[in-house]
Amino acid sequence: MNPTSKKRPACHRRPLLYFAASLVVAAPTHQAAAQDKTLESVTVESSRTSQLGVAESANAGLVTQQQLEARTVYRPGETLEAVPGLIVSQHSGEGKANQFYLRGFNLDHGTDLRTTVDGMLVNQRSHAHGQGWTDLNFMIPELVNRLDYRKGPYYAAEGDFASAGTASVVYANKLDKGIASVGFGQNGYRRALLADSPAFGSGNLLYALELFHNDGPYVRPDDYKKVNGVLRYGEGNEANGFNVTAMAYRGKWNATDQIPKRAVDAGLLGRFDAVDPTDGGIAHRYSLSGAWHQTSATGSTNINAYVIHNKLDLYSDFTYFLNDPVNGDQFNQADRRTTAGLNASHTLPTPMFGKESATTVGLQLQNDNIFNGLFSTVARQRLSTTREDHIAESSAGVYLENTTKWADKFKTVAGVRQDFYRFNVNSDNPANSGKVNESIASPKLSMIFGPWAKTEYYFNAGKGFHSNDARGTTITVDPKDPATAADRVPGLVRSKGVEVGARTEIVPGLQSSFSLYRLDFDSELIFAGDAGSTQASRPSRRVGVEFNNYYKATKWLTVDADLAFARARFKDDDLVGNRIPGAVEGVASIALAVDNVGPYFGALQLRYFGPRPLIEDNSVRSNSSTTLNGRIGYRISPKMRIELEGFNLANRQVSAIDYYYPSRLASEPAGSSTADIHFHPIESRSFRITLVSNF
Repeated sequence: MNPTSKKRPACHRRPLLYFAASLVVAAPTHQAAAQDKTLESVTVESSRTSQLGVAESANAGLVTQQQLEARTVYRPGETLEAVPGLIVSQHSGEGKANQFYLRGFNLDHGTDLRTTVDGMLVNQRSHAHGQGWTDLNFMIPELVNRLDYRKGPYYAAEGDFASAGTASVVYANKLDKGIASVGFGQNGYRRALLADSPAFGSGNLLYALELFHNDGPYVRPDDYKKVNGVLRYGEGNEANGFNVTAMAYRGKWNATDQIPKRAVDAGLLGRFDAVDPTDGGIAHRYSLSGAWHQTSATGSTNINAYVIHNKLDLYSDFTYFLNDPVNGDQFNQADRRTTAGLNASHTLPTPMFGKESATTVGLQLQNDNIFNGLFSTVARQRLSTTREDHIAESSAGVYLENTTKWADKFKTVAGVRQDFYRFNVNSDNPANSGKVNESIASPKLSMIFGPWAKTEYYFNAGKGFHSNDARGTTITVDPKDPATAADRVPGLVRSKGVEVGARTEIVPGLQSSFSLYRLDFDSELIFAGDAGSTQASRPSRRVGVEFNNYYKATKWLTVDADLAFARARFKDDDLVGNRIPGAVEGVASIALAVDNVGPYFGALQLRYFGPRPLIEDNSVRSNSSTTLNGRIGYRISPKMRIELEGFNLANRQVSAIDYYYPSRLASEPAGSSTADIHFHPIESRSFRITLVSNF
C-alpha cells in the first residue's frame, strides 16, 4: 500500500517533496496498516502523489511542496487555500487571525477546522475573541514541506475542532538549498527571509529569520510589522528520526475592521476607510516542540510534545456608537496563555483471520492555562472591565483504530475515541466561576472499495465534536448586566457525518475525486457582531457535494480545478428562519502552473467565493466575489530567480467578508440603530517583486 515511486518529470526544476513511503504508517495524519517487516524509504518525486490505496476518503490528501510554491498568497494563512474547497479570508486587515470557510461553514477564526503546524494545535480554546482562534501569521511558507488535509469527522486521530476538516502543516527538517530572499511591493510591502539547514552533528540545524512589513491599501495604513524565527535540529526522517524546534513570532498592527455599507453608499466613508482608526492589535507566540518517530518490524511509534506561549491584545469596534453614544463601542480583548500538549501513537500488526491488519492506539493530552478579559476602551485606553477570567482547561483523548484488508479490493478503517474535558473558570464575578467535567465518545468507520480501473470508492461515517468556550459552561449572569441571568452551554457539542465518494486516475495525467456528504451539529456556533465573538446557537445540518481535479496537461502545464457546493440549514423550527448566517454555499477555483518553458515559470489562480445568507430568513445576502491572482518568474541562473506577483489583477471591488447586524454612527440620532451589511473589502490590485538566491 505504499505509493509507487515515480520518475521526476523534466519540468520539475524547483524543490520537490521527498518523503518516505513508510510515513503512511508512521505519520499521525495517515494511520494505515503497518507492514510485517521494516519499511524501506521510497523517494516519491511527483507534483502530486497518488492517493489510491492510501486515502481513507475522497476528501483526504496532501499538497506537495512544489504545489505550494506555485501558489500566490497575500498572507501566510492563505497557504491553506491549497485545500480544495477552503476559502481563507480576512475582516480586519493584517495581523489578526484569518477567517475560514469550508463545507457550508463560516468557521470564523478557525472553529471546526483543526489546524496543526508540526503537530502543535494552532486552534486556541476559550479564546478572548472566539472559540478556536487560529492565527497562522507565525508560519513561514518556504519551510512548509507538505500540507495534509482531511474532511469530515471520520478519523479517530482527529479530535476537537475537526468536524469540518483538518489541515496539518509539516515543516521540513532539511532544506534542499539555502534561501535568501528580499521582496518589495506596493502599499508598503517589504519582506526579507534568510533560511538554511547546514549539516550539524549527525543531523541538520535548520534556521529561518523573516522580517515583514505591510500597510495595505487602507486610508490609515495597517503598519503591520512582524519578526518571525525558527530554529530546528533534526535527524533521520519521518519514519525513523527526531527533531527539536523553537519558534518565535511578534506582530503589531493597526486594523481597518469591517465598515457599514450605508456609510460608503452615502459617501461618508471610502471603501478603505475605518470608522474607528485606533483599532489594531499586538501579538506574540513562542513555542518549543519535539517529535520522535520509530518504525520497525513490530510497528511504528510517533510522539510529539510542545509548549506554546501566546499573547494577544486586540482592539475592535464593530458597532461604533450603538452601546455607548459618548465614548463609542471599542473594546479590548486580551488573551494570555500557556499551552502544553502531547500526542503519542503506536501502530502494530494485528493479523485477523489470516487477513492483513494493523491497529493504532493513541493518546492526546492538552492543558491551557489562560488569562483573558474583555474591556471597554477609547483609542486603546481602558475605561471599564466587562469581565476578567483565569481559565484552566484540560483534556485527554484516547483512541483506537483498526485497518483491515478483508479482500484484495476491500478494506475497512474502524475506530473510536473518547475525550475527557475539565473546565475550571475563576471569574472576577464569583457567580460565573465554577468547574465542569464532560466527556464524549466518537465512533468512526470507513470502507474502501477497489481500485477497479484505477478507481476507488468510499463510504465514511462518524461522530465528532467541538468544544465550547469554558466561560459558557459556568456562566450564570450576564457580565455586562449582572442582574440578568445567562444560559449555560454544554462544554462539548456533538457532530455526526456521513459521506460517499470516489477517486479515479483512469484518465492519464488526471486525478479526480467526487463526494457527497451530510454533517449535523447539535449546536451551531455563530458570530455575534456586538461582542466580536462566537455564541452557541441552534442545531444544524449541511448537505454538500465536492468535485476536485488535478491534471498534468503537458510537461509544462498543470491544472487544479475544484468545485464545492453546500446547503446549510438550522434543523429546528423558528419564526426568524432556518438559514445559517454566513454559511458559504458555493466555492470554485482553478489554478494553472507553468514551468519548463526556458527560464520562465508562472501561475494563475481564479477563485470564486459564492454568496451567503446574512440573516436567518435569507432576506439579506452577500454578493459573490471572483478574484484573480498570478505570478511570473525568471531564472537568472540555477541559483537565482526573480518573481513578480500580482493580487486582484482585475481590481474587483468586492468584499472579503460580509456581516449583517445593527450599528450606529456618530452622525446618526442618539438611541437609534440601523441593521446593515458591514463589509471588509478585498485589497485593491497590487504587485510585489521578489529576488530569491539559493546557496
